[in-house]
Amino acid sequence: MLSEETYQLAMASYIGAALLAILCLAWWLRKHWRPAWIAALLLPAAALLLTPAYPEAGIETMAPALIVAAFQWLTVDQAAAEHALRPLLFVFAAAVLLALILGLTILRHRRQEPADDTAQS
Repeated sequence: MLSEETYQLAMASYIGAALLAILCLAWWLRKHWRPAWIAALLLPAAALLLTPAYPEAGIETMAPALIVAAFQWLTVDQAAAEHALRPLLFVFAAAVLLALILGLTILRHRRQEPADDTAQS
């Protein structure tokens, strides 16, 4: 069983690694993709990696919901994983909605106006 300090260290390591992976992916895609497409990929990825869930009923510590859902689904069945899948799917849907809103507003690709050639003559 983990002590309080080792639990905090494990969660900090997991969160740090997830954030580093998301930042590396953003840095890698920044030259090739538009910002709206990057947000559409990174926000759901962050939701999947960073959503917490309780591993089982009666346990006070949390774990990443993706790992809990996968472990419960593979070792027991789908019904055992539902307590982790519900918040995971909710946060994933919220991230997709936020990415869509950002893509249609702030990160929208604006067309550049052509230069006015009549002003030179």
